[in-house]
Amino acid sequence: MRRRSRRVAPLLQTLSANDVKLLYIELEKMNMISIPSNPLSAGACAVVRRLTQEGFTAFWAGGCVRDLIMGREPKDFDIATLAVPDQVERLFPGAVTVGKSFGVVRVRVQAHEYEVATFRKDQAYRDGRHPEGVVFTDEQTDALRRDFTVNALFLDPLTGAVRDYVGGQADLAARLIRAVGRPEDRFAEDHLRMLRAVRFASTLNFELDPATADAIRHHATQIEKVSAERLQQELTRILLEAPQPGAAIELLQAVGLLPVILPEVSALRGQEQPPQFHPEGDVWTHTIMMLNAMRQPDLKLAYAVLLHDVGKPGTAKFVENRIRFDCHAGVGAALAEEILKRLRLPNDDIKAIVFCIGNHMRFMDVRRMRKATLCRLVGAPTFATELELHRLDCAASHGDMTNHAFLVEFQAARRAEPVLPKPWVTGHDILLLGVSAGPEIGRWKQRVYDAQLEGLVENREAALAWLRREMAAARP
Repeated sequence: MRRRSRRVAPLLQTLSANDVKLLYIELEKMNMISIPSNPLSAGACAVVRRLTQEGFTAFWAGGCVRDLIMGREPKDFDIATLAVPDQVERLFPGAVTVGKSFGVVRVRVQAHEYEVATFRKDQAYRDGRHPEGVVFTDEQTDALRRDFTVNALFLDPLTGAVRDYVGGQADLAARLIRAVGRPEDRFAEDHLRMLRAVRFASTLNFELDPATADAIRHHATQIEKVSAERLQQELTRILLEAPQPGAAIELLQAVGLLPVILPEVSALRGQEQPPQFHPEGDVWTHTIMMLNAMRQPDLKLAYAVLLHDVGKPGTAKFVENRIRFDCHAGVGAALAEEILKRLRLPNDDIKAIVFCIGNHMRFMDVRRMRKATLCRLVGAPTFATELELHRLDCAASHGDMTNHAFLVEFQAARRAEPVLPKPWVTGHDILLLGVSAGPEIGRWKQRVYDAQLEGLVENREAALAWLRREMAAARP
């Protein structure tokens, strides 16, 4: 069954939306939903089986069902059941209740943990994020309180049958993110759902249902009431998981969320650039192109790309019939630091991202750098991110990769030895040469290390001799 289902999934792209809908209906009737065979899914099956044997309705629920129908292997499995938390705890010794009043219990099966939630209906939302409480109910009512139709599906893994009370299968076939029920109600209940709608549309490569998109535009300003940590988590997932992160940022702008979450990025729209260096267009277009061209980015690269030119609108000026952005890298680094602190990113990540942004224009001068300066550039812990940022920057503008190729070649040539070798001369050595403790030691230490990197000295003894001569020449 699993092998046959794998053959079916690729064919979906060749069918019309209506044909796909009919196909899914037939697949459900024939119990052909693919159930993966691995320890994670086996444990999830075992939980459902145990609950069912005790007379409780139980299904896989939400994202795992969506992924299975799409032919994707889920990363986790959530279970929804008629059993209340006390009954779940009795059936699974060692289970941990993480939200008893909300009906959520964590059950461990061997090495894997699963959230088992009682079918529920949410009570009033007072803070635009969490319900005041829940009422335990049946599966259909539970489906109707969920966020989007594609996340409101249930699957019985013991039979392969799907329970769909909201038209989720049809929306999966149409590649559509649609709110369950009235979109205004769903977003008024939980403002974060607006950002999640964009994430699902972007990461799944789906479209937003027009009514759902309109409701987001209407409620967009409410997103500022959501905690910075939750906004950052969703934004980070968009940047790292969307196949076209730039298109995702454009969608955030189109539905009115970006001006609220990241007004500094929204301000890049319409900021002109000199066409001889940026034939692609304004700063917004340049940034979107870079985001879309990223290859499996990590957090540091994604945010460095997103924010690398945020200093341009504030530094733009016309000089001799040409627009210039003097010091935009430094201005942008300071602005990026404010943004990233506002989003509550970890301090180490902020420091690295800000460094990359502040230094990204240095790559224009690499072929004119002294060897010591070049070694420090290539030996920096952020160099891999900086180099990729530079590659994307060039590819999305003038297309000149000369400096990138130079750095790749320089790095390869020094691969057999450390780019930044251990200094031969220490601060203690300089102290013994009669220099008083203080900043002067640091200055001499850097000079002699530069001489080592430049190849002006061959070993420690030669370095010390060079240092003595330089110090003698510097005396009045």
